[in-house]
Amino acid sequence: MLGLFASDRLRYDLVGGLALTAAALTGIVPPDRVFSGFSNSVIIIIASVLVLSRAIELSGVVETVIRRILGSTTSTSVQVGVLTAAVAGLSAFMKNVGTLGIFMPIAIQIAERSKRPPSRYLMPLAFGSLVGGTMTLIGTGPNLIISTVRQELTGKPFTLFDFSPVGIPLTIVGVLFLSIAWRLIPRTRKRAGQDSRILIETFTSELMIPEKSWLVGKTVHELEEASGGEATATSILRKDGHRYIANARSHLIPGEIISVQIDPAALQPLLDRTGIKLHEPESARSAPLAEDRVETVEAIISTDSPLVGQSPQSVRLRRRYEIAVLALKRGGKAIRTRIQETTFEAGDIVVIQGRQKTLFDALSSLGCVPLLGHGRILRGRRRSLLPIGILLAVMIAVSFRLVATDVAFFAAAVLVVLLNLITPKQAYEAIDWPVIIMLGSLIPVGEALKLTGVSSLIADGLTHVAMHLPDTLALGLVVVVSMAVTPFLHHAAAVLVMGPVAYTLAHNLGYRPDPFFMAVALGASSDFLSPIGHQNNALVMGPGGYRFGDYWPLGLPLSIIVATLGTLLIRMAWPLH
Repeated sequence: MLGLFASDRLRYDLVGGLALTAAALTGIVPPDRVFSGFSNSVIIIIASVLVLSRAIELSGVVETVIRRILGSTTSTSVQVGVLTAAVAGLSAFMKNVGTLGIFMPIAIQIAERSKRPPSRYLMPLAFGSLVGGTMTLIGTGPNLIISTVRQELTGKPFTLFDFSPVGIPLTIVGVLFLSIAWRLIPRTRKRAGQDSRILIETFTSELMIPEKSWLVGKTVHELEEASGGEATATSILRKDGHRYIANARSHLIPGEIISVQIDPAALQPLLDRTGIKLHEPESARSAPLAEDRVETVEAIISTDSPLVGQSPQSVRLRRRYEIAVLALKRGGKAIRTRIQETTFEAGDIVVIQGRQKTLFDALSSLGCVPLLGHGRILRGRRRSLLPIGILLAVMIAVSFRLVATDVAFFAAAVLVVLLNLITPKQAYEAIDWPVIIMLGSLIPVGEALKLTGVSSLIADGLTHVAMHLPDTLALGLVVVVSMAVTPFLHHAAAVLVMGPVAYTLAHNLGYRPDPFFMAVALGASSDFLSPIGHQNNALVMGPGGYRFGDYWPLGLPLSIIVATLGTLLIRMAWPLH
């Protein structure tokens, strides 16, 4: 199992399923416990928090407040500090990927306004979202999972704010560090947002279908085929002045204006072969648009997007979602031709066009995080404080132990749907099903690791090292080891493996297990050295123009701060004896 996670050749949910299947068939997991992980309260809490997080994201309230705060600020350190503090604070109560998605467009637009590269802002944002998640039980997956491990091994889970004595001061120090240390980020990176907009202007042409063209009555697909795969039709302007997203099966009518994404070198051969004519863009732009107007937006493909490994053609984006891919950029380079046949990869920046009313929902379904243009898509959406009010009510109820944590968050998720703050479709799409499947599969496998003695073998090896160290360094060793294994495993898998190991290690050394549980959760939540350890790091790689080696100059000192200060804070907040 660990080898499959480390190789990254299979999806992590599939690895979890294979591990559970193998454990069940070999009898390592008893038949009555095979699917017990899916009934675990952590599954309910994670799914409910994701739904509530999406409702808060859609409300637009947080985005509006931050834009007003940063409206007249020009200092880079202040801008980075405010953005990082905001994303860290919100990450304590929302999924950190969602909070990063809220603040990335703001950071990029501030960079554009200040004429600075987005790279100065985006990496601190990603790191701040990870640090901020350490403040509460629901802030990050490792905290929730280690609580489950604690319940299984000691009979009692962690409460909502048990992580706060360590997470809050650690987050404050982390935000202060990032607001100053952004200077460690390489300064030679290009401004990704501007490059993408240039792609739209340079390679979009408008073509008119004349009466005598042999394409009259043919389909959009046949027009694209006539270009040899070099052209992608994006929209059609009808004679009545209404503009529509081009569908592959749409028939071409004389006098229509077709917007086509095409390399200039391939344009003239297309005109010669088909008899269609280049239309003057100004006249097309002056035509009235339908009330459901067309919008263009830049977005980044997330690591868990269903588009990864697919092409626009194979997914049938235009037919299923009524959106068209205008341009694509990967690794700082634009892909200008045969976009319909290009296989998407995580981190790709795409320029997408679609109906304003449905574009955001389409991006959400496809796991794409909007960058520039995000504000325009959300225009007209109702700004509501209700999701935040519901979250506060849940926090109060859980803090005073009026309601169980899983029941409280499940009720909140139901309530935001009932109040139409989020549609049922959006709620189901907000849930990260691959993570749910992986956790449900690995929870009984994690229990089996302890029962079969695997955890004890690993713990015995660490005990030989830790028994010669002072107690604080022994605790720090668990933090560092958890940090080290997380880039090679999914952070959830790292906790499920290291949790029982930490429990056995604490028992061998004669210490209480709680500080060691905390050390595992902190280490698994703190991967700052590369873009592969956490999806937030990967998410900012494309828009920031970062390379693989750009992470460690800022990430290494932050890792040292988190490991050192975090160990001391755990030592003070959670006695070893």
